[in-house]
Amino acid sequence: MNKRILWSGVAAALLFAGAAIAQYPLLDMAASDVVAHYQNASCEQLWQERAMRKNAPKSDREQEMIRMLHEDASMRGYFIGKVAAPVVGKMFECGMIP
Repeated sequence: MNKRILWSGVAAALLFAGAAIAQYPLLDMAASDVVAHYQNASCEQLWQERAMRKNAPKSDREQEMIRMLHEDASMRGYFIGKVAAPVVGKMFECGMIP
C-alpha cells in the first residue's frame, strides 16, 4: 500500500515537472540566449554594451518579450528564476554591481 502511494506521488511529480519544463519553450530559448551571452562575454564587452544600450532602441522581439513579462507574473518569475543567478554573478565579477 505504501509503495503504491509512493509511486503515485513520484509519477505525479514527474508529470508536473514535464509540464513545467514545456510550459514556456520560447521563454526557455530566450533565457538560454541571455545566460549564454553573459557567460561568453568578457567584462569589457558587457561594459561597452551597457554604454551603447542607454540610447539604443530595443528590437521588436525584445519589446514583445518585455511586454509579455510585464503582463504575466508567472512567466516573469520563471524567466527571472532562469537568468538571475548567472547574470548577476557575471555582473558582480565585472564590477557592474557592488
